[in-house]
Amino acid sequence: MTSATLTPTPSNDAQPRRFADFATLGDALDYAAQGQRGLNFHDARGTLIRPYPFRELQADAKAAAYRLIAAGIAAGDRVALVAETSAEFAALFFGTVYAGAWPVPLPLPTSFGGKESYIDQLRVQLESCDPAMLIYPPELAEMAGAAAAATGTKGVDWADLLARAAEAVDLPKASGDDIAYLQYSSGSTRFPHGVAITHHALLNNLAAHSHGMEVVESDRCISWLPWYHDMGLVGCFLSPIANQVSVDYLKTEDFARRPLAWLDLISRNPGTSISYSPTFGYDICARRMSSQTKAADRFDLSRWRLAGNGADMIRPDVMQDFVDAFADAGFQASAFLPSYGLAEATLAVSIMPPGEGIRVELVEETQLSGVPAGQDRPQRYRAIVNCGKPVRDMAIEIREEDGTPLPERAIGKVWCSGPSVMVGYFRDPEATDACMKDGWLDTGDMGYLSDGYIYIVGRAKDMIIVNGRNHWPQDIEWAVEQLPGFKQGDIAAFAITTPGGEETPAVLVQCRTSDGEERSRLRDEIRDRVRAVTGMNCVIELIPPRTLPRTSSGKLSRAKARNLYLSGEIKPYAVAA
Repeated sequence: MTSATLTPTPSNDAQPRRFADFATLGDALDYAAQGQRGLNFHDARGTLIRPYPFRELQADAKAAAYRLIAAGIAAGDRVALVAETSAEFAALFFGTVYAGAWPVPLPLPTSFGGKESYIDQLRVQLESCDPAMLIYPPELAEMAGAAAAATGTKGVDWADLLARAAEAVDLPKASGDDIAYLQYSSGSTRFPHGVAITHHALLNNLAAHSHGMEVVESDRCISWLPWYHDMGLVGCFLSPIANQVSVDYLKTEDFARRPLAWLDLISRNPGTSISYSPTFGYDICARRMSSQTKAADRFDLSRWRLAGNGADMIRPDVMQDFVDAFADAGFQASAFLPSYGLAEATLAVSIMPPGEGIRVELVEETQLSGVPAGQDRPQRYRAIVNCGKPVRDMAIEIREEDGTPLPERAIGKVWCSGPSVMVGYFRDPEATDACMKDGWLDTGDMGYLSDGYIYIVGRAKDMIIVNGRNHWPQDIEWAVEQLPGFKQGDIAAFAITTPGGEETPAVLVQCRTSDGEERSRLRDEIRDRVRAVTGMNCVIELIPPRTLPRTSSGKLSRAKARNLYLSGEIKPYAVAA
């Protein structure tokens, strides 16, 4: 069958929709398989290459379960799966679930880091989850096979496994309290934490965000997010199945090469669209639009009902740039749907009520820094984005470092509690105890509550404390981004200790010029800009392009940048004194 004759699965269906009200994930797929909706895979140009109805996924998943059981997989085993956006991964993920084992999605290689870095990342995560088997795409056999061999794990490419004959057997019956899967966060490299999520927790969260997004009959999901990250796996793979929504997929690497193909898919959807992206996805698309090209000549974004924002700090300036670039194509700013979540809460903690768009509050620097107001310094403000209200069954509290609850509009640690909070980290009770207490989860984020909405300020571990003042690395990075020639992702700010024992900010800036005098001028300009905005003297280091490390989901990793800088693996340019 040629691509011209392929028909995507429909958005609308006569099957009554159920909002994830199932006992287990397997039950959710069994119900979805009775309808006509499904998953749809597209190539780099957005051409449909495989429609995959839920009924076909169910049949393939059960066949995969028989093969896994024949290969010795037992209930409670972990099965590590390299999470390529494909029908094969989908069938193996649910096949593992049907077999009573725990699927463990692991990342694909990225453009950041080389072969050995990827093998090492897989090795560390395999050691953490101790799987009975690692299954990978045939094209990754060399790297994934090396990681499997290094950990004594049985490795097999999925073409081999799925070609094996296996007789049908009785499948174990899961309960809601059983573990559905293990999820590693995108930054889980050196010290990985496998987040253990039960069927009950998963389905509670999937129901919560379908209610929060007010899913309607004509909705269709469009996604390029990776399936090894919680927003891609839970929000754009498992949620559409449990809530019976058809999906159109681009692979993440194809989006990176042709980001506007994402908007082409949204434009072609005759119904209403739900599509999420971190800030950088919107930024890339806005930058790709030529100022001489009208977006309306190529796109129709008028039916993009929910343009979700999440997975990193939401940048109101970037969102405005996206509106400016695509308003003439019908995009409405009210479609933006800021959200907040983390893998330890399954996914969603808060969602903005649909239609309210991005709302910001200007927060004075003294509130963010912890310095009492009234000192003789110019007032500076940062725009903090409203990340919505707690999803159904979720509670949020803001607490002091010692756990004391704080009143509205007081900045502190964000804690959450609800049925979708994780059981704990797999085989790591110390790490679990460090972030959970009496059913409450310390998210590691800082924020405040106002009129029932949550505002996220930053990650507590990223905070830079100098002379008793708190400084957020985002503020330093944003200051540099205002200079010509720099953009989001070019800058990483973090704290270092000077030879004299004092803590000071270091700022790594990717620099594209090879001229020594120009580099010296840029360093002085950056230093002056940061001092003007923050009042601090910082160590400014210019580094080569594409040097700053990323997580597997594409976010800047400040912690890894700091470690690489201190170990000498990131080598700054020499500039004139």
